Amino acid sequence: MTSSSVVGRKKRLPLPPGPPRLPLLGNWHQFPPKHPWKQYMAWAREYNSDIIHVDIFGQPIIVLCSTKATDDLLEKRSSIYSDRPDFTMTVDLMRWDFNIAFMKYGDRWRANRRLFNKSFTANASLAHRPLQISATRRVLKRLLDTPENFADHFRHWTGITTMEIAYGIHVQEEGIDPYVKLSQDAVHLMSTAGVPGRYLVDSLPFLKHVPSWLPGSFGRFKRDAKLWSPFADRMGSVPLDYVKERVDEGIAEPCFAADAYARLKAARAAGEELFFDEDTIRGAAGTLYIGGADTSLSAFNTFVLAMLANPAAQRRAQAEIDSVLGGTTLPNYDHMDAQDLPYVDAVVKETLRWKNVTPAALPHFTRVEDEYRGYRIPANSIVIGNAWAILHDEKIYPDPYEFKPERWLLPDGTPNSTVPDPASAFGFGRRLCPGRHMAQASVWIIVASVLATFNITKARDESEKEIEPTYEFDLGFINSPIPFKAKFTPRSQEAIQLILGGHEDVGV
Repeated sequence: MTSSSVVGRKKRLPLPPGPPRLPLLGNWHQFPPKHPWKQYMAWAREYNSDIIHVDIFGQPIIVLCSTKATDDLLEKRSSIYSDRPDFTMTVDLMRWDFNIAFMKYGDRWRANRRLFNKSFTANASLAHRPLQISATRRVLKRLLDTPENFADHFRHWTGITTMEIAYGIHVQEEGIDPYVKLSQDAVHLMSTAGVPGRYLVDSLPFLKHVPSWLPGSFGRFKRDAKLWSPFADRMGSVPLDYVKERVDEGIAEPCFAADAYARLKAARAAGEELFFDEDTIRGAAGTLYIGGADTSLSAFNTFVLAMLANPAAQRRAQAEIDSVLGGTTLPNYDHMDAQDLPYVDAVVKETLRWKNVTPAALPHFTRVEDEYRGYRIPANSIVIGNAWAILHDEKIYPDPYEFKPERWLLPDGTPNSTVPDPASAFGFGRRLCPGRHMAQASVWIIVASVLATFNITKARDESEKEIEPTYEFDLGFINSPIPFKAKFTPRSQEAIQLILGGHEDVGV
């Protein structure tokens, strides 16, 4: 059979099921303004299919709502499903082109990924553990001093780890660190703009040429992009410029960007050519912060919400920690590696599943026509792995909207290997988050350390009435809880002494 006849046969196949489309508009009128991954899941159930098709102004969107579908296409056929669509708003207009996650699948992406992977494979990530421990201990002290500012303290914690590992920048202890604020403001805007379907220009790229003075939504995206693009520019250049100056002066501390820039500088002096350049360093270092800061912060704030929603889980985790550590030491990575705290491990897994940080991940893209289960996958389709649907499938995770760490354990308290790990929280296929090993370790150590030393309860108002959180999340593609109040109380005088430095063994 010739290639043309194969293509012709595929074009005669039906599209995956999905909601009825209007002429020209497609499903644009049905596209939800917030949390689209929930609507995708609802459509999958309505049409009894784990693969659905929607259309926005002629742009086909294929949504995969099961592990089977994401494995079959994004993993097993990764050679044709690893590209990215045109992110017109975030990349073209807001200039996030240096972010590895947004890059097209090709040589530039491979160079960035190769440089990144050198320092963040499972084994290479072990080198970052001392800093992760140190950052956690520093944050515990800040919690002890001003527990009501817990959200700021955890933001500081992510800043310490990512800024020091990426750029060797020591985050200031007092006040708001300017580098951290710059990066967090930039990432927040990127997350806000990056939700698929939020801006019409992503579906109709020619709109990027319209003038910004047009009224309402027709020109708003141009006005937003003009205000927001300097944040991406500064985030990519300001910390890297700091590193380059210190390398040139011979005073740079070892870190990801400094090590890479020093290699590049030495190669240039020797007339050699490496696989990466300054732009690669800018992208890889910037992506490290993007991938580690807001996602880790969101995961920890989600953990706090979970402790408010399920106090019994908190008490069980604390009892396990006390039985293993005896109140004489703080948790360290030896306890994680030896699986000494299986219930704490389960709390971390359930945190990543319950309100997963990137519910729809970033969309993939296929430039070729494909066939799957008798359905046609059109060329130039956006393909979305709906991690929310996968991690809230009641057939795999009964009572999926309840925070239940015990789902990861057998009745005897040992790990239940039959429950799928929440790997979907980190993406799919070749676009799987390359920093996931460091991210998981960061979340584990902060969760275990806080549980060992603090009780987390609902805050109270002036009349001593409990303040109930809304449990609502913002509208970005990084799924972050909206600000809420919680009370952190030291568990004992012994816990206070541990926080203040009674035991310094980090066990890494």
